[in-house]
Amino acid sequence: MMKGGLLICVFLCFGRVILQGWNGYIDSLIGNSPDAIDRACIIGLDGGAKWTTDGHQNALKLSSNEASTIAKAFKSEDFTPFMVNGIYAEGLKYQFLREDGKIVFAKKKGNGALTLQSSKTAIVIAHTKEGRQQGNTNRAVGIIADYLESMGM
Repeated sequence: MMKGGLLICVFLCFGRVILQGWNGYIDSLIGNSPDAIDRACIIGLDGGAKWTTDGHQNALKLSSNEASTIAKAFKSEDFTPFMVNGIYAEGLKYQFLREDGKIVFAKKKGNGALTLQSSKTAIVIAHTKEGRQQGNTNRAVGIIADYLESMGM
């Protein structure tokens, strides 16, 4: 499978089929949780390469170091570095809350929360706005991660 903006995927969202590139998944995440998610991205499980681009208005803009650190923890299934050092996204340190298999939760008081979930080859990451329900974000991230998993990605 090709990775990147040239790949066109079909995703069932709100009962309709939408054709989209990788950045379209940011729209799908927000569409599945419009009151909670304000930024999102997808990175590769092997090394943290960005699948979505920073050009999307709602992109969660991880540095290459942040993305590779996240990918390394998910690939090894060792979240100790998150427990010790937190999770960095867009230069901010989020407190690791817990992990549940392929899902990790983090929070930064006054700034919101992160939900990260891996599939076979990707990690879906979404930011919950401060004061909103992270559970809605968790559900939306799960929908996309499960879909990617079902497609072998």
